Amino acid sequence: MERVKYIDPQRNMSVAELVHAMQDVGVLGAGRLGRATAIVSRMFEDPECFTFLSMSGPMVPGGLRNMIAYLVREGYIDAIVTSGANIVHDLVEAYGGAHYRVPQERDDIELRQMGMGRIADIIVRNEDFELFEKMMYRFLDSLSQKKRVTLAPSEFLTELGDTLTDKTSILRQAALKKVPIFSPGLMDSMLGFHMYTYSTMQPLSLDFVKDLRILGEMITATKRTGAIMLGGGLAKHFAMGSTILRGGLDMAIQITLDRPEGGSLSGAPIAEGISWQKVQTDANYETVIGDATVIFPLMVIAAISSEMTHR
Repeated sequence: MERVKYIDPQRNMSVAELVHAMQDVGVLGAGRLGRATAIVSRMFEDPECFTFLSMSGPMVPGGLRNMIAYLVREGYIDAIVTSGANIVHDLVEAYGGAHYRVPQERDDIELRQMGMGRIADIIVRNEDFELFEKMMYRFLDSLSQKKRVTLAPSEFLTELGDTLTDKTSILRQAALKKVPIFSPGLMDSMLGFHMYTYSTMQPLSLDFVKDLRILGEMITATKRTGAIMLGGGLAKHFAMGSTILRGGLDMAIQITLDRPEGGSLSGAPIAEGISWQKVQTDANYETVIGDATVIFPLMVIAAISSEMTHR
């Protein structure tokens, strides 16, 4: 048996050293974080591992935008699966908008009167969404002029990323690095709403089946697959489900606040995916219970530090 090791409070440690010390602790949340980070390190170090990043919840406005763009730019991520909302919030920033902290003295009625929308303790100005709408219509007009009126969602997002100049944009970096962004719930967002209204005036449609063909070709051509899943929902299921084509994921970690008792996929343990052939029987996997906006940055810094050491 291995003894639990203890973190030394008198040792001056870097973030990476602290996370590795948690792996030595080996139990409870510290152990889970340490083991999950080790799995992420293996994904990053393995050139033959096709690595997904799936995102549900407000990961972009919650502080992870630059970190995700960095992972794409440096070649750590091979495909993104995300909610439409994270795409919208990336675009709001790319077009010059911003996200702000909620003034503590304001309630939701006051925020509405001020022209603000709230996400937990984050707010966005309506005028930034108005600019986003204007820029989207301009982009959709350009597609119409090029007769690009039927695209897979990932192709649509690549074309959109190609028009951006913001180097910290996830969409921009994904387009530059040819990392596809899959968003099976894209229509459930402000971007989807603008596409709908535009389609009432001009031809426009998305081919979601084509996205599965694109992803299927990528998955069947790879030797190993890994997934870093932030939150659950449709993005998590899409990333896991696509790997059924080759017997499931070889490596997987999830960071979630959801519970398993309700039977939803969001709170389901990764091991449940083994029975559905979404996870290999000999896969390495770990679940970390907590807020991804806190845990993921620690994990990435530690994993990159480890990967740099092995280069």
